[in-house]
Amino acid sequence: MSLDTAPEANRRFLRITEVEEFSGYKRPTIYKKMKEGTFPKNCSIGSRAVAWTLQSLIDWQDELIANNEGSK
Repeated sequence: MSLDTAPEANRRFLRITEVEEFSGYKRPTIYKKMKEGTFPKNCSIGSRAVAWTLQSLIDWQDELIANNEGSK
């Protein structure tokens, strides 16, 4: 997966396989962490399809990094 640095590029949707690749988590862990409130929520993009926004995942990743840097 290629991440573009242009702000509008972060508005794209990612499906579960891309989210697994981005986060390093497998599907069950992603849904468990969503339920716990520690992972971005998905949104409906069709009658039987969900996705995550790239920006929500980038924000989640930035927060994790900031929290880990603060605990050192």
